Amino acid sequence: MGAMRNAEVAQLLNRIARLMEIKGENRFKFQAFADASRRIDNWPEPIEGLHAEGRLREIPGVGTSLARYISEYLEGGHSPLLEELTTQFPLALLDLEEIPGVGPKLAVVLFHELGVRDLDSLEQAISDGRLQRLPRLGEKSARHILQGIKTVRQHSGRISLGIARPLAESILAHLQVLPAVQKAEICGSLRRWKETIGDIDVLVATDPKGAEEVMEIFTHLPEVRQVLLCGPTKSSVRVLHDLQVDLRVVPHRCFGAALQYFTGSQAHNVRLRELAIRAGLKLNEYGLFRLLDDQSIAGENEEEVYAALGLPWIPPELREDQGEVEAAQAERLPKLIEQADLVSDLHLHSDWSDGLDTARSMVEKARSMGYQYLAFTDHGEVLEVAHGLSLERFRAQRTALEALSQETSFPILCGVEANVLANGSLDFPSAEMDAFDWVVAGIHTGLASSGGTANDRLAEAMTGSKVDLISHPSGRLIGEREPYALDRAELFQAASLTRTALEINSHPKRLDLRDIDARQAKEAYHLPLAICSDAHSTGELDHVRYGVAVARRAWLTKDDVLNTRPLEALQDWVARRRRAREAAS
Repeated sequence: MGAMRNAEVAQLLNRIARLMEIKGENRFKFQAFADASRRIDNWPEPIEGLHAEGRLREIPGVGTSLARYISEYLEGGHSPLLEELTTQFPLALLDLEEIPGVGPKLAVVLFHELGVRDLDSLEQAISDGRLQRLPRLGEKSARHILQGIKTVRQHSGRISLGIARPLAESILAHLQVLPAVQKAEICGSLRRWKETIGDIDVLVATDPKGAEEVMEIFTHLPEVRQVLLCGPTKSSVRVLHDLQVDLRVVPHRCFGAALQYFTGSQAHNVRLRELAIRAGLKLNEYGLFRLLDDQSIAGENEEEVYAALGLPWIPPELREDQGEVEAAQAERLPKLIEQADLVSDLHLHSDWSDGLDTARSMVEKARSMGYQYLAFTDHGEVLEVAHGLSLERFRAQRTALEALSQETSFPILCGVEANVLANGSLDFPSAEMDAFDWVVAGIHTGLASSGGTANDRLAEAMTGSKVDLISHPSGRLIGEREPYALDRAELFQAASLTRTALEINSHPKRLDLRDIDARQAKEAYHLPLAICSDAHSTGELDHVRYGVAVARRAWLTKDDVLNTRPLEALQDWVARRRRAREAAS
């Protein structure tokens, strides 16, 4: 259950860092907490084990003071430091920072000047005009903030895939080792890998005698904050992030039917029930039955349920009633991409810019994941907030990366993630782009641009022969920032004309392109796509599994994704693309 405690401690340190920033503490002080939060969230060992063995300081950036704060929390269940900070600033102030245009400085002004403590009081301050009367604010800012409040509220109560999936897997692992458990699976929207979820559903197969033991252990897990319900076939608890987890137990003979039923989606299940009725059958969570005599004909596993309905097994990611039933009937379901198909990551950052880990560490982790090569894409110096590199430092990085590649016998592409400026140009002279093996470009500044401006910026960036990949094309941050008002069709057309690839950014706060956009990019425009982690640490390289989930929900196959190709094939694609663009310009 270590992953849950790691996430819990990471959340604690993140809250402390953000409240320190609001308070106006020294930047290096609150940044140390923020960096430790990111490291612990992705650390491979359980944090409580490190604490018990006195090894907390083995985590880079965790010194004596930070180790003491972590130990206090793990031993006492609360943080005196966080409690001290919340006596000065309410925790709900952190919700304000999720709103575009409201950072730590404005949050503290709103708190002191207007008494704003949460989203409701901020909305009231806008309604009665008090916010608009503050210096450097006005009606335009008020409208922008109101839209931000709406965005935050729309996602209230929903948890990102990147938080929910590790929590669910940790619970599942704990249950699977119980002797009474015959089978156990995550189900619900989380099994379909939706980008946000409302709660976690877990299904277990056991006999009636074992059910009581399973429920007893489930409701007494250390991470359980509150038991909502404890019954013979269903129990519900609340865990970290106020997330509800529902556990259902069924007999082994019903497990497949129950797994299919509780996985959903509702629309997909309706389609299956329609097929069942037409065949003189009845489908529910207990099995597939003949209407004539109520005789069970399938239910132990999902494959036999689908087969009895005349269908091949349909992957959970496709079960949204978006044509998957018709494709299954016509025997044209795609062979969906799998994480094992990826041979590289084409967008990641090292400690040369704003990454936490060294290039060597990133290479070692990539090799352990089975990758054949990497592309480092640190930021340029125009993006000061990301500690961007000057041309001279990029040249030094290339020298270092080439030496590392030779030493480790691991191919490395020397790349850059360039910033697309307001006029569509990049933050590097075009002539200097020849120095990079791989060029990624994305919008990182001027995020409040109108749709037309954002489209124009990206189209202009793609027109040059140097840009190979557009990163996080819509600019969204799930639950925090709406995407640009992009015309997707216009974006895809520009990418098609310029032979530019688009990214599926795997960071769970981005997942950008979305599944529906990636599917359109493939089916209507035949665009090459790349599934990238945008990792800033070795742990974040694992985020690529969320990008793979987006790609699977988008019906993508191995052939649709650039970084399933061996290095020579990718280099050939880059060379052909750049020659074609130069010929067209």
